[in-house]
Amino acid sequence: MTFPHVRLEGDARERGRSYGEQAAERVRRSIAAYREVFRAYAGWNWETVTDHARAYIDPITRFDPAYLDEIAGIAEGADVDEADVLAINVRTEVMFAAKARDAKRRVGECSAFAVTSTRSAEGHTLIGQNWDWLLHSAQTVVVVEARQPDRPDYVTVVEAGLLAKTGMNSSGIGLVTNALVSGDDRGTPGVPYHVALRAILDADTISDAYAVLQRAARSSSANYLIAHRDGQAVNIEGAPGEFDALFLTFPDKGLLLHTNHFASGGHRGRDVGLWVMPDSPFRLERLREHLGGAPSLSLKDVRLALADHAGHPSGVCCHPDERWDRLEQGETVASVLMDLDERRMWIADGRPCTAPYRALDYGAFLSKPPGVPVPPA
Repeated sequence: MTFPHVRLEGDARERGRSYGEQAAERVRRSIAAYREVFRAYAGWNWETVTDHARAYIDPITRFDPAYLDEIAGIAEGADVDEADVLAINVRTEVMFAAKARDAKRRVGECSAFAVTSTRSAEGHTLIGQNWDWLLHSAQTVVVVEARQPDRPDYVTVVEAGLLAKTGMNSSGIGLVTNALVSGDDRGTPGVPYHVALRAILDADTISDAYAVLQRAARSSSANYLIAHRDGQAVNIEGAPGEFDALFLTFPDKGLLLHTNHFASGGHRGRDVGLWVMPDSPFRLERLREHLGGAPSLSLKDVRLALADHAGHPSGVCCHPDERWDRLEQGETVASVLMDLDERRMWIADGRPCTAPYRALDYGAFLSKPPGVPVPPA
């Protein structure tokens, strides 16, 4: 299985429409899967889900209406209701809102790293992650390659129909992420998680990326590990709220690691992630054991760490746990590595213990200088 590539250009509505057309089957599959998931996690039927999703229209509009244009375009291109696409873009907010955050669900989601130029074997900035999520997502992932006329071009590995996940852009930004859950995650409408991820990929510098998260109240807890090819990197843990609910950590001897709990020491609230994803601290420790003591780190070192099975099946390389209901089972859906200096990405289309990494050279695609429009065709 190889994740399909979706290539976009034009304004926000045009990019969305092209996205929906090219990935129509997978978009519809995402919507169908989340109908089932939302019912199981939150006890909500689809009408309730879409009603809840509409509450995010105003916060997204005030944050940046272009993202709603993209969502509308995706729906048009895939021939589905716009509310359906909006609903899957707020899937985090639905799943951990109200009833959902009280459910005893334990799906691990992501082990992430960044290595700065001072620590990497080749002197390059490296960033990546294992993305662990629900089983259905192995059949919905796409690789979106987007050219934008007035913002950085970008590549993101994401569930079909969602705006963004892991990725990098033409300005040198690399982004990986982890789900977090705090006692403040109640589904209060604000900027949704996946909209914030998309906005980070529109940033030119690492401080611009930080400013994106400060710009408006965010609805959900999340972790954003961001690096730039100039050698900077930062980990930003966010609880729901505004700029004062963001907690920064910088590299320790050129290395940043993160999983699914608040680890910076800045968050003083209830860390629900330790309860719903109890494997998180153990995965983090395994990454430290693999990577923390090495004087320099290569992509080979990182690949070995991301294939680690200690704590199986809930290891860094995650396998389905058949003791749980199928809708509660998770696995490593994809493993993504990026060399920001070379503008190269490696994707394992599945668990990295068995799926080979394929190399993608975006040296030409992501060569647009910051703020320079794409030339007309």
